[in-house]
Amino acid sequence: MIAGLGSSLLDCCLGCHRAKPEPVTIMFIDPESLDDRLQRQHLSEKALRQFESETGIRVKHLPAPETSQGQLRLIRELLGERDTPDVFGVDVVWTGLLDDELLDLKPFFSSELSAAEPDLVSSYTVKSRVIAVPYHPHVGVLYYRTDLLTKYGYQIPPQTWSELEKMAFRIQEGERATGDETFWGFVWPGAADECLTCLALEWQASEGGGRIIEANRTVSVNNVNAIRAWERAARWIGWISPPNVTAYEELDSVNHFENSGKAAFSLGWISDYFLTNLAKPMIYGKMGLTSVPSGKMGVGTLGGFGLGISGRSKHQREAIALVKFLLHKEAELEAASRSAELPTGTVFYRLPTILKAYSRSIPAGQAPGDGIVSRPSTVAGRNYEDVSRAYAAAVHSVLTGRNSAPEAAAELETELEHITGFPKGPPEATETRIPRVNSTRS
Repeated sequence: MIAGLGSSLLDCCLGCHRAKPEPVTIMFIDPESLDDRLQRQHLSEKALRQFESETGIRVKHLPAPETSQGQLRLIRELLGERDTPDVFGVDVVWTGLLDDELLDLKPFFSSELSAAEPDLVSSYTVKSRVIAVPYHPHVGVLYYRTDLLTKYGYQIPPQTWSELEKMAFRIQEGERATGDETFWGFVWPGAADECLTCLALEWQASEGGGRIIEANRTVSVNNVNAIRAWERAARWIGWISPPNVTAYEELDSVNHFENSGKAAFSLGWISDYFLTNLAKPMIYGKMGLTSVPSGKMGVGTLGGFGLGISGRSKHQREAIALVKFLLHKEAELEAASRSAELPTGTVFYRLPTILKAYSRSIPAGQAPGDGIVSRPSTVAGRNYEDVSRAYAAAVHSVLTGRNSAPEAAAELETELEHITGFPKGPPEATETRIPRVNSTRS
């Protein structure tokens, strides 16, 4: 019996000297972590440290390249490695490009998905598989100078493209008459890349020109409404927009409008987060936000990121826990934004209905903002990169005068038929009534 007790004590002592198992470490690739304008980096790090403290699971927060193309290239490479990262920020247009590599999240996030906007969930759904859960949706908006609208007698920002043109030209000429010869009425990122795809889709969809490729898998881009929208944008260049706007990247447009104050209007992105945590550019206190101007309807292009999990992750249970935690923290932020006062220094008028934090503050009698339009990334699947590149190049050729709009549309139609294998067809009738997001959902 004494021998047995000694053996037990020995085992106990040996156990005391055994090293504790190392905590699980999961890797999180976050495309937003380096974007200072989003002010996301500090919040993300704080949330991750809290997650570690509460769960004992370590998180290695990995940044991604600055450009969308660089981010996608890196993520594709990492998903193909044996020791793949676990959690990824997934751009809304990467869904069809990464679906085979990412875990179907529908079985694990049923409550979160049922509470999300259906339009957002559908953007991350491929063949009934939900490969990312909506996290930080963005939408296209129009920025404007409130001080200049007041100066020239305008009570509200432009609601249509025609109103935008008239207001931009009048303000531009007025400012130049006071000696500011470098002032322009309207700036936007016109380089031949994904930003131009987003803008041109807004231009043509607002006129009933379709979504480039329709949900019924037909190529619809060669139509009179899309052509007219491209021709209208081409007229802006050298008139109310700088001649070199066709070389502007997104940050060039931001710098021209926000940081130099040399424009009256600018197209860009916005999310709920911006509404409560705006940076202070040079024109702070003189800036407003509103929906993208309308043609036959008003729409803003849907953008932003969801959270996905690698299908080859060795720590899927822990990765699911992290995603649930981040979604919970985001819900807390949204709830706080609804009960807090909106920031001073920026005016909000008819913002898109997808912006929940703003919807609670729409003054009585003011109409809600417009809805969203999605790029054809889900229907194009793995061909989306080629589709977007061809579309942006065609529109850019019209903006720079290298091609007429009818010629560019006809050539693009043929090219997209070749890329996708889809037949040509007209814009779907439902495109004249693009669904608005229900801003009252929680």
